[in-house]
Amino acid sequence: MSKKPTVVILGSGPNRIGQGIEFDYACVHAIWGLQEEGYETVMVNCNPETVSTDYDTADKLYFEPIVYENVLDIVEKENPLGVFVQFGGQTPLKLALPLRKAGVKILGTSPESIDRAEDRELFRKLLLKLGLKQPPSGTATSLETALKVAEKIGYPVLVRPSYVLGGRAMRIVYDPEELKEWIKEAVQVSNERPILIDKYLENTVELDVDAVADNQEVLIGAVMEHIEEAGVHSGDSAASIPTYSLPQEAVLKVKEYSKKLALALNVKGLINIQFAVKDGDIYVLEVNPRSSRSVPYVSKSVGYPLAKLAVKVGVGRTLRELLPEVFKRIEEGNEHFASDFLPADFPYYTVKEVVFPWDRFPEEDPVLGPEMKSTGEVMGVDKSFGLAYYKAQLAAGMKLPSEGTVFISVADKDKSQVVDIAKEFSNLGFKILATRGTYKFLKERGVHARMVLKYSEGRPHIVDLILNREVDLIINTPSGKRERSDAYYIRRAAVQERVPYYTTLRASRAVLEAIKEYRRVGGKLEVYSLQDIFSKIR
Repeated sequence: MSKKPTVVILGSGPNRIGQGIEFDYACVHAIWGLQEEGYETVMVNCNPETVSTDYDTADKLYFEPIVYENVLDIVEKENPLGVFVQFGGQTPLKLALPLRKAGVKILGTSPESIDRAEDRELFRKLLLKLGLKQPPSGTATSLETALKVAEKIGYPVLVRPSYVLGGRAMRIVYDPEELKEWIKEAVQVSNERPILIDKYLENTVELDVDAVADNQEVLIGAVMEHIEEAGVHSGDSAASIPTYSLPQEAVLKVKEYSKKLALALNVKGLINIQFAVKDGDIYVLEVNPRSSRSVPYVSKSVGYPLAKLAVKVGVGRTLRELLPEVFKRIEEGNEHFASDFLPADFPYYTVKEVVFPWDRFPEEDPVLGPEMKSTGEVMGVDKSFGLAYYKAQLAAGMKLPSEGTVFISVADKDKSQVVDIAKEFSNLGFKILATRGTYKFLKERGVHARMVLKYSEGRPHIVDLILNREVDLIINTPSGKRERSDAYYIRRAAVQERVPYYTTLRASRAVLEAIKEYRRVGGKLEVYSLQDIFSKIR
């Protein structure tokens, strides 16, 4: 029998789309952190594909489903100092209050603070108190109330069921008919399971923040700028550290708001916050007082293991004693920091790109939206955003062309913004193909393009050209409707032939920047080791 105090960590459960392996990374780092502090570690998880269930990772492993009864049985047997729920994603987080009511000590952030962030009404009141904005929103327990709420907020709206993971069944809805169809297909609406309705903020920049707090101090791990527009699930969006297009003033405000929220929620450990920036206004989209999918990416980008720091804070250590050098640098320097771990003049960009299983699901429409569909991540590092993004695309299996033919077909709402992108590709020597509506719009604005038929307009059509390898890059934004459209066949052909394709304008601009940078360096990419990078800045 061990004489060390025992701590239980709840894992993420079965690995599935919507609950990534990133949470297993956080659990393993938490185990290592506790072992460094002299604790015996007990892991509860039931996924044979994860490192946390290797027999030599934790001191003890219970290969059990993450459910209330199982956890209570394990706690009764092990008699631990307490249980951590914040490292395994949403699955263990939902057990925080029931376990607390059963007398189990929850280490780190309290169940009450978790509930304040998870409960819509409590969270709305907290934001009002702090003077922070959020998009107009409401809840509905029937189709009739859902239609009224959506009408009041104004279309388009983002709708989702309660208590789901990875944005399952979440959708951007553009009109009442689509809302009726979504409720009929996707959800059961009742007092116990209301649906959540938010105003969808179009043409916004979305940000993710990962931070560590100890009730007194808050350190920002990173402010990540999403490359896709708001509305694409954060787990499916590429991201950049540091930000690449926002003014410094906005980034500083986001850091300030993040610290306010972490302190107001009495966070003791990790916190993830999602923001949207639109026309200079900053909106809080969501707060998760737990580990997030981006913790491994942020930890590798800034050179500090956030999950390990968080678990040590959860058992009583302070950030100041764990990271004296970081606080010394912050207090001595007059400069602003890209994050509290990175100096403002940090000379590298790290870009996260996600990997999708489209080739395994031949009927699935490979378009990004609010429901998470990715199954992995890669990272590119370089001294410019463009080259870091290029490397990330390469690692994700997308070889960007440096010349050739670009096919452009975008929704009406995107036509005005795609003109500059098309002009720049044309100036780089790329040939432009476009379907009738986009072709006409580009031609009227002086962009030379060749018109090509849609899949439904006769042959030879655009899908024929893709299958014949006559297209090197595709920009195709969805119209918002979900029926099996011409665009669906374009995207499926792109997956089949491994042609790089992008379904948002922000990603298209990033691709343009990547190609320009790649051509600037003559196609020669340098390799940077993370160890070398962080040994230089410390």
